[in-house]
Amino acid sequence: MEPSMPCCAPVAGQTTHPREVPAPSPVAIDHDEVALPGGTFLMGDAFGEGYPADGETPVHPVRLAPFPMDATAVTVAMFEEFTRAGGYRTDAERAGHSAVFRLAVAATRADILGFDPDLPWWATVAGADWRHPFGPLSRAEPGHPVVHVSWNDAAAYCAWAGRRLPTEAQWEYAARGGLPQRRFAWGQDLTPGGRWMCNIWQGSFPHDNTGEDGWLATAPVRSYPANGYGLYEMTGNVWEWCADWFSATSYADSARADPQGPPAGERKVIRGGSYLCHDSYCHRYRVAARSAGFPGSSSGNCGFRTAGLS
Repeated sequence: MEPSMPCCAPVAGQTTHPREVPAPSPVAIDHDEVALPGGTFLMGDAFGEGYPADGETPVHPVRLAPFPMDATAVTVAMFEEFTRAGGYRTDAERAGHSAVFRLAVAATRADILGFDPDLPWWATVAGADWRHPFGPLSRAEPGHPVVHVSWNDAAAYCAWAGRRLPTEAQWEYAARGGLPQRRFAWGQDLTPGGRWMCNIWQGSFPHDNTGEDGWLATAPVRSYPANGYGLYEMTGNVWEWCADWFSATSYADSARADPQGPPAGERKVIRGGSYLCHDSYCHRYRVAARSAGFPGSSSGNCGFRTAGLS
């Protein structure tokens, strides 16, 4: 099966609410960033394992200037500081609902508004948002990555925090951790020595998760070993928004130095895969894998990490 959209990125939920521009925070929030050295790396899928519609080829050299990037995804606790400072309401809160994985729903039957016709393991749940990741009967854990944030929400957070979303090229360079032409952030094997190195699905997707890695849904940040650059959970756990517009053909004519992606588009790049990825359906937990979502869409497995302005 070769889906044009991943199991863990429902296309429903796009919103058109006007966005307020948050005032910059007067106090810098701690982002525990890592200074990445930059340099030239080979970007793209060297193993021919990507879905054609994702546009992971051709493999091409990219040169990046040094840049700082968060060691972890933005957490619930960090995002709460943002919303408390200016009363920001996310796209999911404005819409009154968001997408939740069916087996994780914590809501009454009345709150389940329906299921995605193409991806029936996704439920549209009233009251699902960053504070209530599985529905109104759940409560977000402070140390977990924040989810149910759209690209719009992530960009608003960055404007407040004096940060930015990484470019797609920066994200892939960071995820590789200094290892050239490897499948994963730690090397070639998914489970070296039988050890799970990331939070993805184990079992038969989407009906049975054996939970061998300890988690049905999100894991707290720093649950798995950091890669060679000191970055955590660049693979699995939650998808992460990037700054770039998505195009399946962008690699063919991408700039070779500090590429910014296409000038326009309909969807924004997401990277890294999530706790729902499984090689039987969506093996987008490889460092070269890419996908996309609408800027106003949200789900229970998509978050973000930020990069520094310099």
